[in-house]
Amino acid sequence: MSKDSALGDFLRARREQVRPEDVGLPAGGVRRVAGLRREEVAMLAGVSSDYYVRLEQGRERHPSAQVADALGRVLALEEDALAHLHRLARPVPSRRRRAPGKERVSPNLLRMMDAWPHTPALVLGRYMTVLAANALGRALFGGHAHSGDLLRLVFLDPDAREFYPDWDRVAANTVGGLRAAVGLDDDDPRLIETVGELSVKSAAFRKLWARHDIRQKTHETKRFRHRLVGELELTYEALTVNSAPGQQLIVYQAEPGSPSEQALSLLGSLTATEPETRPEHNERPGNTVRRSPAKGE
Repeated sequence: MSKDSALGDFLRARREQVRPEDVGLPAGGVRRVAGLRREEVAMLAGVSSDYYVRLEQGRERHPSAQVADALGRVLALEEDALAHLHRLARPVPSRRRRAPGKERVSPNLLRMMDAWPHTPALVLGRYMTVLAANALGRALFGGHAHSGDLLRLVFLDPDAREFYPDWDRVAANTVGGLRAAVGLDDDDPRLIETVGELSVKSAAFRKLWARHDIRQKTHETKRFRHRLVGELELTYEALTVNSAPGQQLIVYQAEPGSPSEQALSLLGSLTATEPETRPEHNERPGNTVRRSPAKGE
């Protein structure tokens, strides 16, 4: 995607997701396009059809904040998606990109995660690779072909739909979270490579990526079907690591006294004596699930 077409691509994708009846228009008749017509969006947003067409075609790329808000209302954009629209309309000049270095997790953060023996915790990189995990975090996601890469685990792992009982919701949130993480930096070579691979190998990813959904990873309740302990229902909080831009600390918890808490405790017991997770044979650079250093290392 070029910078010139980013705004238009986003508006077009989101327009196709809004049904006429969602905005009070009659749903009958034959429509040649999915969702709303361009002239309908323009009318509802209070702009001319010609101006809106120029926005989608990339001939006009800087609508005012008022117009962006109006378009967001018509397209039913949630908070994260509306913020993304405003960034597309008024992009901040980017500095020259430096060659990406190896993502490293702070030793202090690793020690803190190790101090939570009953709480699964992961540190994710910008592209949802697992940069570090404590013992229970490794146990929760272990045993898959792509345990060290949650994006590929969802879309390429053969047992992903078994592991995630609510796979459709997980898949949509994962793609929305990736778009939120990369923001306007969609010409990053690593992103282009990742999106290209997943688009070729997964029709589901390709369809979801084309929707341009934006969902910041914050908190959610998620169900797992673990190979060792069965069903788990866990809530997570995603915390930004301020000392390492692009990294997120993901912390999972079970409801106190629930069957999930008992299953999580059992999982910890079953895996307490297992060897540390080793890199997967098919891992990509930077995708290793790194163990936290033992005391004295």
